[in-house]
Amino acid sequence: MDGSTDANSSLLPRPIRRLEEAVVNRIAAGEVIQRPVSALKELIENSLDADATSINVTIKDGGLKLIQISDNGHGIRYEDLPILCERHTTSKIRNFEDLQKIGTLGFRGEALASITFVAHLTVTTMTADSTHGYRVTYKDGVPEDEPRPCAAVKGSQMMVENLFYNVAARRKAFKNTNEEYGRILDLISRFAIHKIGVSFSCKKHGENRADIHTMASSSRTDAIRSVYGPGIARELIEVAATADKLSCAEFQMEGYISSANYSAKKTTLVLFINDRLVECSVLKKAIEVVYAAILPKASKPFAYMSICLPPEHVDVNVHPTKKEVSFLNQENLVDSIQKAVEEKLLSSNTTRTFYTQMVLPGASLVAKTGDDEIPSQNKGAQNQKTPVYKVVRTDSSNPAGRLHAFLQKKNPRALENEIDLAVTRRIVRQRRNPKESTDLSSVQELLAAIDQETHAGLLDIVKHCSYIGMADDVLALVQHRTRLYLLNIVKLSKELMYQQVIRRFAHFNAMRLTNPAPIYDLIVMALDEEERLGRWHESDGSKDGIAKLNTSILMKKAEMLREYFSFDMDEGNICTIPLILDQYTPDMDRLPQFVLSLGNCVDWDTEKECFETFAAALADFYALHPPLLPNPSEEGMKFYETVRPSKGSTDMITAAEIQMNDHCQTETVEIDQELVAEAETVWAQREWTIEHVLFPSMKLFLKPAKYMATDGTAIQVACLENLYKIFERC
Repeated sequence: MDGSTDANSSLLPRPIRRLEEAVVNRIAAGEVIQRPVSALKELIENSLDADATSINVTIKDGGLKLIQISDNGHGIRYEDLPILCERHTTSKIRNFEDLQKIGTLGFRGEALASITFVAHLTVTTMTADSTHGYRVTYKDGVPEDEPRPCAAVKGSQMMVENLFYNVAARRKAFKNTNEEYGRILDLISRFAIHKIGVSFSCKKHGENRADIHTMASSSRTDAIRSVYGPGIARELIEVAATADKLSCAEFQMEGYISSANYSAKKTTLVLFINDRLVECSVLKKAIEVVYAAILPKASKPFAYMSICLPPEHVDVNVHPTKKEVSFLNQENLVDSIQKAVEEKLLSSNTTRTFYTQMVLPGASLVAKTGDDEIPSQNKGAQNQKTPVYKVVRTDSSNPAGRLHAFLQKKNPRALENEIDLAVTRRIVRQRRNPKESTDLSSVQELLAAIDQETHAGLLDIVKHCSYIGMADDVLALVQHRTRLYLLNIVKLSKELMYQQVIRRFAHFNAMRLTNPAPIYDLIVMALDEEERLGRWHESDGSKDGIAKLNTSILMKKAEMLREYFSFDMDEGNICTIPLILDQYTPDMDRLPQFVLSLGNCVDWDTEKECFETFAAALADFYALHPPLLPNPSEEGMKFYETVRPSKGSTDMITAAEIQMNDHCQTETVEIDQELVAEAETVWAQREWTIEHVLFPSMKLFLKPAKYMATDGTAIQVACLENLYKIFERC
């Protein structure tokens, strides 16, 4: 009987009991005071609510042994001391509606009560109308004795001792007191740069020197400089944002963000909403997305933002430690701030500095083999020790160290027709632009625009960089001084070709086509490709009509094109095209698209616009685009694979088509070796042209435009100085 009774009782629900008040308070205290920095945050907010202008903090063992905070606020009345540490006693609000327009940092009346349930709290306070202060010790929310008169100064001093003395598991979890002290310093630093009218200091117990010491200042940048150092302060950009007319979000944001010249290991976002220090992961991620396109990989920004919202739009009572708030129209607000940050960064990129360094002292003496005496000035320069992290190991005039020196050539036959590097460079340097200049004012204006829009920093990079190799089909890796950059070959070559067309205006040499190309047939071929890509429809007009109209337009302009651009046409056929760059022939597979663009994109009515748009069309045709045949050395090999189905069919289909049909079983996969060999030759020739023709020509002739500094044409990926800083910490 007893056994069956026990079994039945185990199946019954447990009774619900009312927890003792001490247990309830201990649980609540564990939510509010999660670690030492949580207690300090509550105490600092109380001091700021008391209108303190000076806050001093002393810490022992990361705050576990002692947290002492002193301020010069208005103090605590003697009459309020008995209930000071009771739960939900506060001077900030009277009813729930007050939360809708809360203007103070504290409002629950739980902070001091929670501290007394997990630590020993001693309060010393004095108001302005008192002749002396009072000191009282609290435990479990109540004073241990009556307030005792004592000598004091105006304000309050809170001393928290033996934090988590009665929560052994949590106290043991804090093994590294230095880590906790670092969290405390970070908290005070954030308050210090926001509350610029308040002086802050923080030091370890027993130390004379404070780890943080700020004075009340009138400038936010001065506060940031004193806390985070001059390295951040000199790279700050002021940013502001407000709600636009189309947005439902009503807010004002002001702050500072780091420029593209600053980077750190992790993102630092100091965010205050209605003067309340909070965290917002959505806003932080949005800012990181903007910087990801500008900073090198693994580099993070710094940002300080103060957002003002209507109090009724903010719910501050959503987190135990008040580190998060909820507000209306969060998505619209974040989008507006993200756009403001992006606009500021893009506009500041035009003033981005590129640090330069002269060739190492005495570097030119390496090649000296004679017994000539070294000049005295070189001796002095040679004796000056250059920091190792600023040493440039290669320069733009020395091809040693390029990627090709470490790679084995795959196709030796492709090298048989290559011209010696020195000969090619000598030809390029000797072949200067014609000295004659055209008398047309429109061309002179286009030349002047090129000079006016030149970006000095990019010009120095292009002229003095060392080519390393191709990172992918479009980006080339180069070294400039102690930095590595990725350069967009297509954009740079297009700009180079455009500038060369304008400079060589009416002084072109011509390349004659082996077989004249019919203009009509080229345009039809281009329209067929446009139709395949979905960019041409029957509503645009018939292909025959478009081809005839464009052919007629070009033939009417034949004499002008022959005179100014050496673009010769005869009886509807293209006979010659201009030689824009020596040792370079454009990809003739793009000729149909080029001819179509002459009819669609060139403004034939106005002289200046005609020359400018025609030069742009030529530049796009001559630019070093990736070949139309996929690169067989990468994933493009699938293009050359053909698969024979197993069900007796003799039709050959590509590997890509097979992947689209999971039910089709295959027998063999064949590779078109002839087509692969052709593609390898084309890609190898393009890479050779980039290294031996394009880069030497860019160093001589290219003047990079200012917009290229902000559109991703040149991206810094590494800096030797920063790499040394990283490895020094390892």
